Amino acid sequence: MALTACSGDKATEEKYEEVAVEKLYNIAVDSLEQGRYAEASTQFDEVERQHPYSNWATKAQVMAAYSLYQANKYDEAVVALDRFIQLHPSNKDADYAYYLKGLCYYEQISDVGRDQLMTQLALKTLDELTTRFPTSQYARDAKLKIELTYDHLAGKEMDIGRYYQTKGQYLAAINRFDAVVKKYQTTTHTPEALLRLVECYMALGLHEEAKKSAAVLGHNFPGSSWYVDAYALLEDPTIKEPDQKPWYKPW
Repeated sequence: MALTACSGDKATEEKYEEVAVEKLYNIAVDSLEQGRYAEASTQFDEVERQHPYSNWATKAQVMAAYSLYQANKYDEAVVALDRFIQLHPSNKDADYAYYLKGLCYYEQISDVGRDQLMTQLALKTLDELTTRFPTSQYARDAKLKIELTYDHLAGKEMDIGRYYQTKGQYLAAINRFDAVVKKYQTTTHTPEALLRLVECYMALGLHEEAKKSAAVLGHNFPGSSWYVDAYALLEDPTIKEPDQKPWYKPW
């Protein structure tokens, strides 16, 4: 029993033996560079545990989260990043923490046929980054990803709208297509949404509303195949020149 106790004490001493912070940090970096991401995350945590008040500890928090991100452990990475942001909101790496958190959500975005929670969380986080740190080196890429995120959300609305349209539920479809035109008007889905509005209004016998949507389509996308289809559907020469319309009103 005495030998066992001594052996246990010795193991404990070895386990908790303090290592110089620079050495401990570099060991973690080596593991990261060699692709041992889970191991690297644990080692970066050890930097903070042994040297909690050092500058290395603060950097290690971000690096631990980055290691988890590289290991595709997105939920754990987000938890670590939220902790860092809460503890160090004005740290020089705070903008990167927001960016990395946004990437954790962005890389989990699924196809438009599935739930878009991750898309919405990515949009919220990246938008917060560009608002809080507009001059950050990560802001430009964040803005590009925001545009793609908006396009994805618009695609989801279009997918639902088409479903309602094929089922003959035209009012429900109109609500979806109208949301694309108003909320996501800079996305690639806008011209199709306007055409689908024309089709739904025509199906309901609302010819004037159909003409208005076609006029907006012709004014903003005059050379698109969507406008050609809308014009052919209406067969009304009064919308061929969308500038000559007393009822035209942009969204």
